[in-house]
Amino acid sequence: MSRKTPCAVGVNLGHDGGAALVTPEVMIAIGEERLNRTRYSPGWQAALLYCLRTAGLRLDDIDLVVISNVGRNPAVPSAAGLSHLGVEEERILVLDHHLSHAYTAYCLGPYDVATVLVADGAGNRADTETFYLAGPGGIERLGSNDHNRGRYGGIGATYEAFTEHLGWHPQEAGKTMALAAYGDPTAYLAPLFDLHDTRVYGRLESTHARGVAALAATTGFDFGPPDSRGDHPRGIDAAAYLQDQVEQVLCALIQAVVSAIGVSEVCMAGGVALNCVANDRIRRLPEVSGLFVPPPASDRGQALGNALYGLHQLTGELPRRPLTVDSFGRSYSDEEIELALNRDPRSGLVERRFVPFTWRRESDIAARAAQMLADGRLVGWFQGGSELGPRALGNRSILADPRGTAGRDALNDRIKHREPFRPFAPAVLAADASRWFDLDGPSPFMLLAPVVRYGARSRIPGVVHVDGTARVQTVNPAASPRFAALIENFGALTGVPVVLNTSFNDREPIVETPADALATFQASDLDALCLGEYLVEKL
Repeated sequence: MSRKTPCAVGVNLGHDGGAALVTPEVMIAIGEERLNRTRYSPGWQAALLYCLRTAGLRLDDIDLVVISNVGRNPAVPSAAGLSHLGVEEERILVLDHHLSHAYTAYCLGPYDVATVLVADGAGNRADTETFYLAGPGGIERLGSNDHNRGRYGGIGATYEAFTEHLGWHPQEAGKTMALAAYGDPTAYLAPLFDLHDTRVYGRLESTHARGVAALAATTGFDFGPPDSRGDHPRGIDAAAYLQDQVEQVLCALIQAVVSAIGVSEVCMAGGVALNCVANDRIRRLPEVSGLFVPPPASDRGQALGNALYGLHQLTGELPRRPLTVDSFGRSYSDEEIELALNRDPRSGLVERRFVPFTWRRESDIAARAAQMLADGRLVGWFQGGSELGPRALGNRSILADPRGTAGRDALNDRIKHREPFRPFAPAVLAADASRWFDLDGPSPFMLLAPVVRYGARSRIPGVVHVDGTARVQTVNPAASPRFAALIENFGALTGVPVVLNTSFNDREPIVETPADALATFQASDLDALCLGEYLVEKL
């Protein structure tokens, strides 16, 4: 790469740490957890080195490093730990947390002009919901909810508090969302939020589980015992109540913000934007003509938003990179794959459990994988560059047959070790999606949960949630040719152009390298592993 090319790096100092590197031609990003194998890791050093190596650059080639943090105090350059690497403070910029999210939402989206809503636990200024007008001229902050000056409990913080009360890590809100489908949202009558114009006020007095306990004490509500993890009926109802209240306030907030700004195409980011059930309801609002949520909507995308902002400062032009796939990681060569398969120490393989295996190169790995799925086998699928967001979208996936519940149950019991109430997602060819799901457009990033059409539910029970919905991924052959070929082959074999798709991991971060994939394959009950064009099977 030419040194004349402007280059910006983004670093996230908070949870889900990581780094990103953006030039006019290149966009690379990865979370630190994918490299150090520690979930929600706040680090960034390994991620920065990964980005530099992938781009073929050195620290001296970076024009700007943009950092951000989560909390009431903004990040400061001296806290970033960059100085010992030789990065001078004049090359470091500090960016507001929510503005970083806004850059990710708008720059990766398809709209020329958009209303941007950022909603998460809290930004640098204790903002919980912030809205912007974005267009070619820039991203303008028009309003926010600052809970330094009001009650606690914005939308994201309230969701985290209930999640913590139920016994999970605050970042595991997806479990609460899944559990909600089993409960009664009308079990509690008082509203959780008040909306005044475009300002949201939550009713919790604390952003932690103790806020839920205090609300129970003042209202007489029984939200179930702490740490029930979905095993108590009142806890299940509490999840349903929370989800319903969040959907209501988000829809009302979007309507108010769109009305105030006058732009009906909406981009959303922040952890709240990963709530695919709420997103599906938002996209149906008459005030919303289009909805885009980037796959790394949470703090996993913070480093990328920082880097996009940095490139904007360097070039004077707002970078526009409309996404078709979430593939920000590097691809691995056949040589690197073979190093792992040969258990060469240079591959970085750390063996947790050695199980004898065979491997061979396949002339059509997609067709071979489709046949294995049709035969009821559980297949690890490793292709191209890794996803930055929390969803596996056909690059770092485990796949199964959705036509029954046996594959789903085997995944839960033998491989993923997940709570049984959590659903698995379908990946469907984009051209066939509307026949199987109530969709009128693409959903390439698993960020919508439409209803499964009634006649299709009995044909793909492995991916239908208890409420009749599914977190759908539509697959476009032009964007993901090998994954689309697999689904097309599976459809030809079975009459069902849908596969069950979940992330390639157990309880550790999603695999990044061929060595990671091989280690998880050997330590799990996966039947086969497709590494690029190589098929790996246990003896």
